Amino acid sequence: MSYRKGMNIATPPRSASIGHTVCPHDCPSACALDVDIGADGRMGRVRGSADNTYTAGVICAKVARYAERLYHPDRLLVPKRRKGAKGAGDWQDISWEAALDEIADAFVKAEQMHGSEAVWPYFYAGTMGQVQRDSIERLRHAKRYSGFFGSICTNMAWTGYVMGTGALRGPDPREMAVSDCVVIWGTNPVSTQVNVMTHAVKARKDRGAKIVVIDIYDNPTIKQADMGLIVRPGTDAALACAVMHIAFRDGYADRAYMEKYADDPAGLEQHLAARTPEWAAAVTGLSVDEIEAFARLVGTTKKTFFRLGYGFTRSRNGAVSMHAALSIATVLGSWQYEGGGAFHNNGEIFRLNKAELLGTAYADQDIRMLDQSQIGRVLTGDAQALRHRGPVTALLIQNTNPVNVAPEQRLVKQGFLRDDLFVAVHEQFMTDTALLADIVLPATMFVEHDDLYRGGGHSHILLGPKLVEPPSTVRTNLFVIEELAKRLGVADRPGFGLTEREHIDLMLKPNGLPGYDELLVDRWIDCQPPFREAHYLDGFGHAGGRFRFKPDWENGRAPNKPPASMGVQGPVAELPVFPDYIETIELPDSTHPFRLATSPARNFLNSTFAETPTSRQKEGRPEVMISAEDAALLGIGTGDIVRIGNLRGDLRIHAKVTDAVKLGVLVAEGLWPNSAHLDGEGINVLTGGDAVAPHGGAAFHDNRVWLERLGS
Repeated sequence: MSYRKGMNIATPPRSASIGHTVCPHDCPSACALDVDIGADGRMGRVRGSADNTYTAGVICAKVARYAERLYHPDRLLVPKRRKGAKGAGDWQDISWEAALDEIADAFVKAEQMHGSEAVWPYFYAGTMGQVQRDSIERLRHAKRYSGFFGSICTNMAWTGYVMGTGALRGPDPREMAVSDCVVIWGTNPVSTQVNVMTHAVKARKDRGAKIVVIDIYDNPTIKQADMGLIVRPGTDAALACAVMHIAFRDGYADRAYMEKYADDPAGLEQHLAARTPEWAAAVTGLSVDEIEAFARLVGTTKKTFFRLGYGFTRSRNGAVSMHAALSIATVLGSWQYEGGGAFHNNGEIFRLNKAELLGTAYADQDIRMLDQSQIGRVLTGDAQALRHRGPVTALLIQNTNPVNVAPEQRLVKQGFLRDDLFVAVHEQFMTDTALLADIVLPATMFVEHDDLYRGGGHSHILLGPKLVEPPSTVRTNLFVIEELAKRLGVADRPGFGLTEREHIDLMLKPNGLPGYDELLVDRWIDCQPPFREAHYLDGFGHAGGRFRFKPDWENGRAPNKPPASMGVQGPVAELPVFPDYIETIELPDSTHPFRLATSPARNFLNSTFAETPTSRQKEGRPEVMISAEDAALLGIGTGDIVRIGNLRGDLRIHAKVTDAVKLGVLVAEGLWPNSAHLDGEGINVLTGGDAVAPHGGAAFHDNRVWLERLGS
């Protein structure tokens, strides 16, 4: 593959007062940023880089006001040791040396008592920087600590996509701007990936393109659509099947394309014969006319770009839903055209050399892998979650906030409150997780250290250099890992003892890419594959080069497949042979008549930004959306306090009566800190940690619940 430098050759010389970096947060946009740096060295205004052809000068409002977060008065600035009971909030300041010594001592004691697997390094995507996020894996491998199976976010989406295409890549996302129809499916980019809208709206303005949005409630993105389709949660595959049924019925299906590029179009057509618009209407809650109109639009528009998100896959049938939606582009032959095809994530195009960073040379395949999504079960002694081995008695947590964001919150908190569990948290604020720690360490923010990023939602590798000096008492993630490695006797292993810049060079240069110094000038590398490769015109990624309407759910390729020791996950036997809707979701019943989804709020990003005053002010308070019809039946008005619950727990929350959700559907936008809720427990009290077939993941938008009115 040939790589292109960033398209900024003709830009004028940069002012000394403007720094160039990358948004570090868990968002596919990975926006290129221009940051004003004042004469005093402080961060000022943040803007999207106009030079970057994907960011195109546009960023979300919460990142634009990042200085509010960097200089927040509640930012953690010194290491702290717990003095009183866990969660009591009684702390004493300690030195970095003392804090690191105590962490290392606790890890040694845990290993001596229960073996090396008693220590579990737990991390995720609080930063998407390769060095600061992933260096913890090097320490894990070197010490043979329990492995981390990162299932919580991507597994259903990635698995469903790759089961069809055979690779985690697709058409250039910038092609949305030259499409004649952009279908935004299961994501709310106005709130969560604003750059998707930049390119979709450009197509509408320049070409008269239609924008279709498919989601479970009338969110800000649907409000900008030419056609908005609101489906019941977890029923997206039924809509997809009906669209393909109509394509075969009405002659929109590109039979010549499928004959060359797909595995069994005849079998698919036969399978879909019973998947009529009437059938799908009964499942999805859409009208037959809505389904027919959508199918006609995409069927008669060759240059249709399906932008497939994560949200609609966060159900127990999520991988199946992704595969079904993806299959429409193959039935229609949309892949053949610029501005056509289906895109989800570009994770496989970057090919970074991360062996030294991760310490893969000394990884031990016999060490158990523990599921990130089941941390509550792990910490409360569930034998299956522990892989029938010993307990976890020590945690090192970086870049995540599991006491707030993980499923089965009551189990998670119960585990963190164990007297025999030692917890060290490296954080920027006193999060719900940090509040239950034994040692809390203050962390740098992205403009205070060097790192390298890649954009899952686009095609760039981007450099994020240090732009401002951090407070003298905070430290990088890499510093913590290096210092613990020294104390734990593994600092002589390959990959340790290197700076961020050295790690960046090792990731890039072995594959012929420019290193840190070159990227300091060029800012990014455009890795977008050539058109034919991106559109699979020389064959899809599976052996034989054909798109698979018939996935091998158990043995097929997947980007984040659990190791053989974990096996396939969830009810794999129920997965369909062809694209189909399956009722593995938590359907409502007489006791739990509502379906609850926990969708993202516009001004938060997972649990990040929930500490900044402007974001909190704009979001107001935790609320659950309920339809006007349901509210009338229950005598509920906006502002009333209701209780919602299921077998996992219950909580009180304010109601918001709205026409944005359908009958029987509840939506709680977040993610609010637990302490912002009326009882100090967050919405994830209600979400389940059971693994989704076939490769795990958390079904955050798939919860049946009951609801009762408590009062005003």
